[in-house]
Amino acid sequence: MTTPGSAAQHVDIALVRGVVVLTLDRPDKLNALTVAMRRRLAALVREHGTGETVRGIVLTGRGRAFSAGEDLAHAPTTEAEVHEAFESFHDVTRAILQTRVPVIAAVNGLAVGGASEITLCCDARIGTPATEYFQPENARGLTISNATSLLLRRLVGNHAMRMVLASPRVHAAEALSIGLLDEVVEADQLVERAVDTVHAWTPEGNTTALHLALLRPLLADVEAAFEREDAAAHEAWTSGLLTAGVAGFWNTKSTQAEEADA
Repeated sequence: MTTPGSAAQHVDIALVRGVVVLTLDRPDKLNALTVAMRRRLAALVREHGTGETVRGIVLTGRGRAFSAGEDLAHAPTTEAEVHEAFESFHDVTRAILQTRVPVIAAVNGLAVGGASEITLCCDARIGTPATEYFQPENARGLTISNATSLLLRRLVGNHAMRMVLASPRVHAAEALSIGLLDEVVEADQLVERAVDTVHAWTPEGNTTALHLALLRPLLADVEAAFEREDAAAHEAWTSGLLTAGVAGFWNTKSTQAEEADA
């Protein structure tokens, strides 16, 4: 199943055994997310999340990364763009939490920054031995989004502090041990396992939609987290930390490229 125009926004759509699989499809850029991709993703989650046409939703990525997070080649250059960037991330979280079907993150590889944060609001996270979480915001003048200030601690407790402030690479085994992943399977089984999970959670005559509403975080708490995160982003912008952090990222990339060519 393919939706016209979806390729332009780098989100592929497939139907697998009654479950819609949304694949971030920009592998040459490690599925780095633009505002347009996030808007498209939120719209697709809302379209398929009513419970009227599919049993559930699986989110995954093409290639070796789930997603490298925010596409810093299109980093915000004005305060209005900072707000737009954060709001487009928040809206993906909002869309997922308002579905009436299970949403499973099939984290196929590297999950960075805002993209890793998108998985936090999903109802389960299944990884592979190649799955790796990385929250680099603290050293890049960026701040967390997607209600991560609420959702990450909800999943991993005080490990959240270390993940955000020290920015370690959290590999699959550790992610599983601290509760960031629910399960680790081989790469060739990942999407099928996610689909199997949706089927297990939606038996005949189920009350799944009602239980999702009871077990997910309250939307009022999520919106309050968005407000705090927006305020932090505003301060990072007005202080100049965000601009300097993005410039530092590109300087490091340039230096690494020059060293590789030497």
